[in-house]
Amino acid sequence: MNTKHYKIVILGSGPAGLTAAIYLARAELQPVVLSGTEIGGQLALTTEVGNFPGFVEDIQGPELMDRMRKQAEKYNTQFINEEATSVDFSKKPFTLKTNTQIITADSVIIATGASAKWLDLKSEQRLRGKGVSACATCDGYFFKDKDVAVVGGGDTAMEEAIFLTKFAKSVTILVRKNTLKASKFMQKEVRENPKISLIYNTEVVEVLGENNVTGVKTKDNKTGEVKTLKVQGLFIAIGHKPNTEFLGNQLELDKGYIKVHENTKTSIEGVFSAGDVHDWRYRQAITAAGLGCMAALDAEKYLAQLKSS
Repeated sequence: MNTKHYKIVILGSGPAGLTAAIYLARAELQPVVLSGTEIGGQLALTTEVGNFPGFVEDIQGPELMDRMRKQAEKYNTQFINEEATSVDFSKKPFTLKTNTQIITADSVIIATGASAKWLDLKSEQRLRGKGVSACATCDGYFFKDKDVAVVGGGDTAMEEAIFLTKFAKSVTILVRKNTLKASKFMQKEVRENPKISLIYNTEVVEVLGENNVTGVKTKDNKTGEVKTLKVQGLFIAIGHKPNTEFLGNQLELDKGYIKVHENTKTSIEGVFSAGDVHDWRYRQAITAAGLGCMAALDAEKYLAQLKSS
């Protein structure tokens, strides 16, 4: 394999990675982005984006990410359309391996994001962005006066359901088991909300609709009875999985997410984290972009100190 050295490598091409690239490129640090297989991150799978500042009219997720990438390229960011399969942070310079090459770097920003857990239904995947979503705060606005369903029994599902009541006519929570995993406080909030109803022992077996969601087919886990629930939106809230498998035991993690100790610094000096790969709470495009900016500035300061030492 060929080996190339760079000052700084960014892993991931979502809002965090591309914002970091723009800042570092403008600082003339010649960043390299390993854009991965999901170029543009989760936003590339989103249709209308109406909460990213600067766009009066809604913008398509892929278009927004394409604009970010072109902005980074404008300042001479180099893109490699591969992902890191393994890393070695035990010595400097750091080493990253892809399927075709070995890369060394003085500093690394990890912005590989987190992927929503899905139900693994073909109909669900086909209608993603067409009524199927994994982010109520991102897409809830588009379901004004509509009936929607939320899948999940934890705090995240309860939070999504409560948020959706600001827009939706009704919210039905579909719970696979006969109890909720959510905290007592969240359960109380949900049960006291007149717009929310709960259905237990139920799982979604098919999402209905051609170009938009028109309903879901559900199965009772106790009786096996199959029913159809008419809804125009389906929100999957069964958790997220941070994309950190390739790290092995190289960095300190917290429930799979990268643990940051100060701003965007990780447990290894010179390695920084940005976006949903460590931010399990907010998971928004704008917060990811902000963390990308922070990581870039932290990395720029680190490289300046490295150069002067």
